Amino acid sequence: MKSQRPITSDDEHRVLQFKPRAHPSSPHYPPSPHDAGSIQPLKIIQEPPDLRRYEQRREHPDDFRQRMLANIAALAFTIALTAVGIWLAVRIADVRQTQDCLTMARRDCVRVAAPHL
Repeated sequence: MKSQRPITSDDEHRVLQFKPRAHPSSPHYPPSPHDAGSIQPLKIIQEPPDLRRYEQRREHPDDFRQRMLANIAALAFTIALTAVGIWLAVRIADVRQTQDCLTMARRDCVRVAAPHL
């Protein structure tokens, strides 16, 4: 089967030139001395931002031991929360399975633990 493409003519495709909208008084486009009436773009080199204003002097150095203990506590909490989430998902699946069994009017739905002799 042939792929169908719309018929297009060359009149539909045109490349337009970009002309910046700047006035001769603009600081980014000053007129050059050899071109009396035209506007030439000026290359502006920006320096990296000065980050010294965000620096703060610290009265006390960082306590890496306290930071490590906080990280360990956060990791333990995350692991415990994940374990509880998994246990809850398994428990909900078991309850749903039991409810589905009871909905079908079956009698052997509830698991009874056999006493160990």
